[in-house]
Amino acid sequence: MAKTEIRTANAPTPVASFSQGVRKGNVLQVAGQVGFDPATGEIVGETVAEQTKQALANIVAVLEAGGASLDDVLMMRVYLTDAAHFGEMNDAYNEVVTQLPYPARTTVYVGLPAGLLVEIDALAVVGD
Repeated sequence: MAKTEIRTANAPTPVASFSQGVRKGNVLQVAGQVGFDPATGEIVGETVAEQTKQALANIVAVLEAGGASLDDVLMMRVYLTDAAHFGEMNDAYNEVVTQLPYPARTTVYVGLPAGLLVEIDALAVVGD
């Protein structure tokens, strides 16, 4: 079974040697997405809510390019730079991720490049 790179102009172009997403069979892994506007390459907003919504929009774009949707996501990993941002991130996340059953989720606290407050990746299984 071949591994296929998923690439779309509707999500930011990676600045390093990695794919926006990779699909093998019915498994689709979306690389960590941050709050970059894919058209400008600039950070969207200064709040964790704004960046969370943009990161999730980027994830949706990669999922769609790979033949999937948020409904196919089993697992999301959220990386925050500050534990105090959890509530605001969670509120913004819940505005976008609304379909039951919700994906499993892990949130960890990390360092990210200057200006970035959140990064999110996703694991989807396409089809039953």
